[in-house]
Amino acid sequence: MHALAPHSVAVVLGTRPELVKLADLIRLLGPAAHVVHTGQHYDRELSGQFLSELGIPEPTCLTGVGGQSRATQIATALAQLDELFADRPPLAVVVQGDTNAALAGALAANARGLPLLHVEAGLRSRDRNMPEEHNRVLIDQLADVLCAATPGNRANLLAEGADPRRITLTGNTVVEVVRRHLPDAEHRAALLGSYGVIADGYVLATVHRPENTDDPVALRAILTELDALAADGTPVLLPLHPRTRARAEAAGLLPLLDRLRVTRPLGYAPFLALARHAALLVSDSGGVQEEVTVLGRPLVVVRASTERPEAMTDFADLVAPGPEIGRAARARLAHGALERERLAALPSPFGDGTASLRIAELLGELAAASAGARSGPESVTESGPEPVTGSVTEPVRVRAGTAPVA
Repeated sequence: MHALAPHSVAVVLGTRPELVKLADLIRLLGPAAHVVHTGQHYDRELSGQFLSELGIPEPTCLTGVGGQSRATQIATALAQLDELFADRPPLAVVVQGDTNAALAGALAANARGLPLLHVEAGLRSRDRNMPEEHNRVLIDQLADVLCAATPGNRANLLAEGADPRRITLTGNTVVEVVRRHLPDAEHRAALLGSYGVIADGYVLATVHRPENTDDPVALRAILTELDALAADGTPVLLPLHPRTRARAEAAGLLPLLDRLRVTRPLGYAPFLALARHAALLVSDSGGVQEEVTVLGRPLVVVRASTERPEAMTDFADLVAPGPEIGRAARARLAHGALERERLAALPSPFGDGTASLRIAELLGELAAASAGARSGPESVTESGPEPVTGSVTEPVRVRAGTAPVA
């Protein structure tokens, strides 16, 4: 790992999943990391809680982004990032995933000629109705270093004509984050007791994606199926974001929550603890699709499409809102302990838990090359230093993860 000056690597993010997935990388970068939060999803209760819980330093926060349309979010964040990068140009910029914040960070880096590294490159759903699909494709086109989590992600990039020298197979940072932040057995037992549930005896559900929450028909279908599972006698825990509750209230769906054990939104460690011992998860989250492969739990994914097919092989079923949720859930629950034991013994398809270390090493090389380019006047163009590619992105092999989760 190259020694880096303080605040020399800009880590641009804007949502809680990005905070989670970049936490270990930020920790490894130490003082070199300059965390920039666009405010795409920011509230003191949730984002502040995640910052504290994950040990992320206080970020530079942009203004006027949250709650706006997609175009306004990207444009507002881009303008402020451009000003920030002009005033204090980093040696490299990091973005993760496919959010509006990530696209704004990528565009700002490109506009200033700053080397760009994309964590979780190459995800593809083939669903052009998803704004995230457009975001991730654009970011991959702009990035100098593409950190592909899986061989399938790397294959997607190669199929689109990406230079192999830009791609590194790193694994997914979620593996080490889950292992680091999963509470120990004693704390997990206490948490389950506080919610009045027993291990392997409840369903844990989350619903947050606009395709489900902003469509009253879809939201009704999901809550109806969760209510039916609870009516069967299986407790259903539903951490509910205020926005989802407001959508349910506006659609007249609050009675469907009566049989569910609705809780406030959870911090990351409590969520992992509950997920670790759930008989089943039902969720529309992309991150949960990865987390269950580390925790060894079954999942029903309620979405029209997924960019994480690796989870579908053993751990998850993809269903649309409606009766298929209940059918898939009951089938998974019927498999019982033997199926959960089988899943727990499988390695995660998302890597061996060293992705953040690999990415930190890549960033050290990228930033060192960028610093060297700046020191030579012939290397600087009117738009800034030339993007750095080459040997730092040679592919590496990711070993399957074998470390058990307690």
